[in-house]
Amino acid sequence: MSNLFNPRDITWLAFNERVLQEAMDVEVPLHLRIRFLGIFSNNLDEFFRVRVAGLKRAMDFKEKYISESFYQPPTKILQKITDVVIKQQQDFDKTWKKILVEMADQNVFIKNSKDLTTAQKEFVVKYFDEMVESNVIPILLNENSPMPYLRDKSLYLGIAMRTKQFQYECKYAIIEIPSRVLGRFVLLPSEDESKNVILLEDVITYNLPHIFSYFGYDDFEAHCFKVTKDAEFDLDNDIKTTLAQKIEKGIKSRRKGKPTRFVFDKAMDKALIEFLIRKLHLTKKDSIIPGGKIHNFRHFMDFPDVFKAYKKPVERTSFDHPELVGKRVTDVIQKTDILLTFPYHHYTPVIDLLRESAMDPDVKSIQVTAYRLASNSKIINALINAARNGKEVTVMLELRARFDEESNLGWKEILEQEGIKVLMGIPNKKVHAKLCVIKKRVNNKTMQYGFVSTGNFNEKTAKIYGDHLLMTSDRVIMADINKIFNVLKKPKEDIIHGLKGCKKLLVCPQFMREKIIQHIDKEIEEAHAGRKALMIIKTNSLSDRELIEKIYEAANAGVLVKMIVRGIYCAVNQKEFKQKITAISIVDEYLEHARVMYFYNKGNEDTYISSADWMTRNLDYRIEAAAKITQKNLKKEIKDLLDIQLSDNVKARILDKKLSNHYVEGDQIKRRSQLETYHYLKNKTAGELMNLK
Repeated sequence: MSNLFNPRDITWLAFNERVLQEAMDVEVPLHLRIRFLGIFSNNLDEFFRVRVAGLKRAMDFKEKYISESFYQPPTKILQKITDVVIKQQQDFDKTWKKILVEMADQNVFIKNSKDLTTAQKEFVVKYFDEMVESNVIPILLNENSPMPYLRDKSLYLGIAMRTKQFQYECKYAIIEIPSRVLGRFVLLPSEDESKNVILLEDVITYNLPHIFSYFGYDDFEAHCFKVTKDAEFDLDNDIKTTLAQKIEKGIKSRRKGKPTRFVFDKAMDKALIEFLIRKLHLTKKDSIIPGGKIHNFRHFMDFPDVFKAYKKPVERTSFDHPELVGKRVTDVIQKTDILLTFPYHHYTPVIDLLRESAMDPDVKSIQVTAYRLASNSKIINALINAARNGKEVTVMLELRARFDEESNLGWKEILEQEGIKVLMGIPNKKVHAKLCVIKKRVNNKTMQYGFVSTGNFNEKTAKIYGDHLLMTSDRVIMADINKIFNVLKKPKEDIIHGLKGCKKLLVCPQFMREKIIQHIDKEIEEAHAGRKALMIIKTNSLSDRELIEKIYEAANAGVLVKMIVRGIYCAVNQKEFKQKITAISIVDEYLEHARVMYFYNKGNEDTYISSADWMTRNLDYRIEAAAKITQKNLKKEIKDLLDIQLSDNVKARILDKKLSNHYVEGDQIKRRSQLETYHYLKNKTAGELMNLK
């Protein structure tokens, strides 16, 4: 059966290649191309921390379920990963060299420690003395001493020190680059109109004679390296629970955070490279990757704004939803449902609704889920305001949100200090649903309203993530949200029984999967009867075996299956399918993050927005929610937006068996879906405002 699926991890690398394609595209503005290189690098770091680490753990087990769960043996997948990553790294390095030339054309230069002017040298010495030196801790390396602890995500300088008189006597040291404290980039003074930037590691390199002056060395070589470590997660529940438990048990005796990747400047002293590999206990099975001068490229997502004035296209600006202009959000959504589509619509109404509720004397309680929050969250500030105004506030704070655990622990302390009840979820089940319910009491009558979203309640990411959020006072949806919160408040009780009563929300675990299969079965029946059968699925990832096989069954029956999948896509078109699957991935300036399900259903058109990807981890091991859209105008709007994306022939890539990432070819009319979406929603806004006049 392995030939019927692409391994999840290889398809993820194909997605990251699409990110790299954006950096390679000369039509993309220069500052965005640099940002895409940073995103590519950050993605790859997380991939090695979690996925590669998990595959290496899985290699210790011989059960047949391993290969079935990963679609191929982990050993084979790991070898393919190494081959693909090395090729991508070569493309990355070529792209960066081209970008450096384009930066020079704009008089922007990245200086190293050897090509500074006299004034810049003086600046670098002063900057090091005043800002950097107190954060630098040099560590001497010794063959007979254990390797010092190296932090994941940190960048290090590997230093070879000699004297010019005794070149064969060499001492090694490492220094962690304190970019967490100081940032990575330092703007240098310039004598002309050019913009000069120096990296923090080059500031330190220039000052190495001062740092090690005690030892009398006068010849220094310094090159960067980094290690990526096993993040010790549970393979995302890709494999059966019993086997996952075995693997977790099997690694308890291992040293925490075993390195899974070692990336270094290929110009580094060869003996130092060998020393580090030996001390890190790396073998040929590990990912040992020579690279260029610059590493931890994720920092380049925040490269300084030093380029020629960039005028943001109007299509990259947000606007107000027409039905909310000049009105209280609370008043509007008690009369009609509102669908916000970010980042095209402003995120402000979400915060406004919470602020209105905080000040409304009739509001009694607010319940909301939180997965990833902005660093200075306006959502949290509004909830604190509500608590201080005497409202009963409950926040489901997912402490296991990957790589946000520390941040969420901090929010937990802040919220509890304000008297807010903090829920921490259910054992072995992440809470990924995006829900809010607000209750108010007027004239002895309880009113409820709130929202359901495909993305996190984070006003910062809402500027760059494409998501949907439904604001509603639908009684059935609000009742379903209350059922979910009742389950979250009693985590030790039977969650399946508690969620069973939901009527308009499809919920995970269990029930969303069952309902999706029922919907597909209906389309299959229609196809067998010779009638129109259509399903459109938009998701971030598709890897669940059962649903993929159901899609195959539908395509073989003649159902028209259209899919928009941003990242992981494990399905493969089969020659014998009666109806070929249409599958594309769109990677553009905004991150496509919305999950949408559309089923034709004999013309009744069942439409949902969801927090869940079509992955085993989401459907079986998380609390997720999908809201059914019932208002006709909103159903049409979502279908129109799906059709716009399916017509993309600029940023859409074909998802095929070979993972070739070929762009969709179209006619002479270019259709870039994110720009088309802006115009579609903006025109609706203009029309609505004209009607109001």
